[in-house]
Amino acid sequence: MWLRTSIKHLPLKKLLTTITPIRILTSLSTHQDREPEEEQDPYSLMKEDPIQVCSAIWVRSFSNQTQAPFSNLTGFLSKFDLWVLAYQRSCAHFIGSFPPRNAIHSQVLHHLLSLQNAVVRGRFSWNNKIHPYILSPNEKPINEFTSKRKVQSILESDVPCFQDRVVQEVLLLILEPIFEARFSPKSHAFRPGRNAHTVIRTIRSNFAGYLWFVRGDVSEIYETVGTDVVMGYLEKYVKDKKVLGLIKMAIRARVRNQAHAGNEDVKFGKKKKKKEPKKKKILNENEPKPDPFWLRSFFSFAPEEAAKVPSYGHCGILSPLLANVCLSELDYMMEEKIVKFFRPSKLDSIWRDSINDGSHNPAWPEFVPSSDRDKTRRIDYIRYGGHFLIGIRGPREEAVQIRKELIEFFESIYRLKLDNSKVEIEHISRGILFLDHIICRRVIHPTLRYTGTGGIIVSQKGVGTLLSVTASLQQCIRQFRRLGFVKGDRDPEPLPCTPMLYSSQAHTNSQMNKFLETMADWYRYADNRKKIVGFCAYVIRSSLAKLYAARYRLKSRAKVYGIASRNLSRPLREHSNNSAPEYSDLLRMGLVDTIEGVQFSHMSSIPSCDYAPFPRNWIPDHEQVLREYIKLDNPKFFCDLLRSIKQEGLSLPQDEIADIVWEYKTLGVWSKRSDGEKELKNGSGNDIMTL
Repeated sequence: MWLRTSIKHLPLKKLLTTITPIRILTSLSTHQDREPEEEQDPYSLMKEDPIQVCSAIWVRSFSNQTQAPFSNLTGFLSKFDLWVLAYQRSCAHFIGSFPPRNAIHSQVLHHLLSLQNAVVRGRFSWNNKIHPYILSPNEKPINEFTSKRKVQSILESDVPCFQDRVVQEVLLLILEPIFEARFSPKSHAFRPGRNAHTVIRTIRSNFAGYLWFVRGDVSEIYETVGTDVVMGYLEKYVKDKKVLGLIKMAIRARVRNQAHAGNEDVKFGKKKKKKEPKKKKILNENEPKPDPFWLRSFFSFAPEEAAKVPSYGHCGILSPLLANVCLSELDYMMEEKIVKFFRPSKLDSIWRDSINDGSHNPAWPEFVPSSDRDKTRRIDYIRYGGHFLIGIRGPREEAVQIRKELIEFFESIYRLKLDNSKVEIEHISRGILFLDHIICRRVIHPTLRYTGTGGIIVSQKGVGTLLSVTASLQQCIRQFRRLGFVKGDRDPEPLPCTPMLYSSQAHTNSQMNKFLETMADWYRYADNRKKIVGFCAYVIRSSLAKLYAARYRLKSRAKVYGIASRNLSRPLREHSNNSAPEYSDLLRMGLVDTIEGVQFSHMSSIPSCDYAPFPRNWIPDHEQVLREYIKLDNPKFFCDLLRSIKQEGLSLPQDEIADIVWEYKTLGVWSKRSDGEKELKNGSGNDIMTL
């Protein structure tokens, strides 16, 4: 009685503090005691190839023409091979190495099986760092009495839980193919086979002829969208309660706000600690090496549209997929609006009959006449993450109406209030900034030459516009200034590359060459690729010259260039009277690395813009292979092919190409056929070409 009365009158906070370590040890012992009851042989469950299981999900998703929801996904959660693959991918993320399947320890497989059973039987909880089912190879198990301070440090650490990553990988392997088969081709962010380059190439190929552009920023949906909205869109295509419950728990789980936590010390009057100089960090045995300097610098160059990544609760790598699921409603709405908005005009030279007609004059690949009120009305749309771009061929009033409809759509569907600053209307003559590239037009006066009647060559002077996609030099300067490579805006002055101060000349040049190669690839489809890459090379070369001048006490860049040459490929030494052996002797003995010259020191060495044609209805290679595989796996395809061969006979591709070339040479265009003949010919010809 006395003990009960004493505990009753104890303060609640003090009581919880006393009991917490005991509860942790009790839960740990309970978890360890529970495992033998559910123990199975994991090797007996590893029967299938996980890649084959994933391929089966992709084929099944793309074969589902009725778009029916998937009601039973728990069967895939029960496949232990998927969990082994998810563990391998999680290890590659945490420790930087992909462990072979046959090298995974048996104890790890038993822990992984326990995690699978917990997920399938509904006993799994997110962000459980105190008593996890499985640990990262770098983590040590908690097998002794845990103090309150250690428990608090574990709970408040920023490192995500390893077992959460494994569960996220499994869910991603299952859900990604289901939604990839339903996503719109207008969406390009956070999807396999699509990236910022496909956006730029699509704009160059499909957005010629548009005068007004609506550029929107709806990245607020990454933070403000409600759980009910996300789950509502998920439930349209997934009916499995187990999977939906896992995702719902992950979204609703609270995530510690680091920014708010950092301000608590100031709020309660605690003094801020002075910043101490960073010490060299010694990595543990299995700890992965940090990203090299050139890779961190390139990632810092990410444009605004790609820099922000969605994050919903403890969903982790599932968050980009969930964001695309939510924004797919916008894609579907815009696809319907593209069809409704289209109004062809016989007075126009493009899109005269069908919305699928090419926007290019056959005599000039990118030549498109200017728009007018009597021209064809048409819009196009593309989205990268939370940013979208709409091209409008028509008057400004229609652009204003589209913006109004978009604002109403977001308020009614996503409960997100947008103002005009988030959805801007811009004219092509002023240039539209998207993914750090400027979309503009140039007025051209080309001479069109073609063969007329009787073989007479006709030359005709034309006037039109050429769509231009150029890299933004101001954005490039701003990114360099943020990284500390330059100072100033209009006339930037390079600064020494201080992060590479203690690296050798060979290592520094090698790092910067990788950075320049990546930058040249990023600006691959910009019209001013030579100019922008030449500017990047000048900044890097000057920054390294200043660094070497400070390191070797040469006082100026001119002396560095005089000794090391223009591309900094010759070795530099601190003193000319140094008694150290020559660099050539050290190189011959293998004691030093070869010094690479800084690339792109001459404009002739910089590659030109890549103008490779981009198909209008382009799809990634993996989707194309999937569709071809599904078609060949269908017996009906071969029956239709045999019937068409019996009716029409075989037609060689060379004959078709010869007809097309002759019509282009004599008429300038490919003569149109009747609809029935065109469909029949295309069906038989395409089937034969597929075989």
